[in-house]
Amino acid sequence: MMNFLIRRLIIALLVAITVSIVGFGLLRFSGDLASLLAGENATAEDVARISQAYGLDRPIYIQYLDWVWNALRGDLGKSLFTHEPVSELIMTRIGVTATLAFAALAVGLAIAIPLGVLAAVKANTWVDRTALVISVAGQATPNFWFALILIYVFGVWWRQATVWGYKLSEITILGLQLSGLPISGSATWQHFVMPVATLATTIMPALMRLTRTGMLEVLSSDYVRTARAKGLSQTSVLFKHSLRNAILPVVSLAAVQLGFLLGGSVIVETIFALNGVGFLAIRSIERIDFPVVQSILVFLACTYIVLTLFSDLINAKLDPRVRLS
Repeated sequence: MMNFLIRRLIIALLVAITVSIVGFGLLRFSGDLASLLAGENATAEDVARISQAYGLDRPIYIQYLDWVWNALRGDLGKSLFTHEPVSELIMTRIGVTATLAFAALAVGLAIAIPLGVLAAVKANTWVDRTALVISVAGQATPNFWFALILIYVFGVWWRQATVWGYKLSEITILGLQLSGLPISGSATWQHFVMPVATLATTIMPALMRLTRTGMLEVLSSDYVRTARAKGLSQTSVLFKHSLRNAILPVVSLAAVQLGFLLGGSVIVETIFALNGVGFLAIRSIERIDFPVVQSILVFLACTYIVLTLFSDLINAKLDPRVRLS
């Protein structure tokens, strides 16, 4: 297990270094940052002064090494727009993004795994076909379009709709008034309902199909047939013998999907005005705030790498054969 961990750590470190180099280079080669910061009407002297002030006149490898050295000491620089430390800007917003991502993953798994198991058990029946239709529909639906539909239905239409003469927004069930959902902000848990539903719909199809495929493969294996021949209950066969082995690739995909949610929630955060890291990235790109953009890129990439490493360790714990790969 220790050798497996060391190999994975080395790979993760090399990937992190590669991502930081590529990200830094792409940002620098995307254009003359000094000219962009100076503006269209700036003179050559203005551009030269800004370039010298931010160290953009030095060789790019010197700029990279200087940034890495400062980053390792916890200094990610300051925002060119707000002049706040970049680390503080990210830390104050990561809570919103993490809450959104983990909640969406939990909802996606809660729907995908039971649906995938049910589709495998009822293979080639209307239940299986319905599950596949739901999966395809979820995969084909753009998340920005689905988000706008949710906003219209639960944020606008719901507040005005009536049933049998009663406004839906005035109905109370178990002490909870169905007044509609807020469409922006992150003050309460209700603000996260529509964003979480949007992201969960995005990741659910792949998780469901993978669960179904894994269960179909495991259910046709010899040891499952042996377990049934011994007279074990259907519940024991499904969850103790089948799902434990079928869930291994789902764990890996879930970690990848969580990384996607953390880094790919930019559109959802923008639509629902959630002040998370994704929304900060969009604002920083618009303002040409390259220290913030660079730090967010590396931060999210490293988070993705750590999650992938974590999923490898879980798989190695669940299946000792993985350690030999």
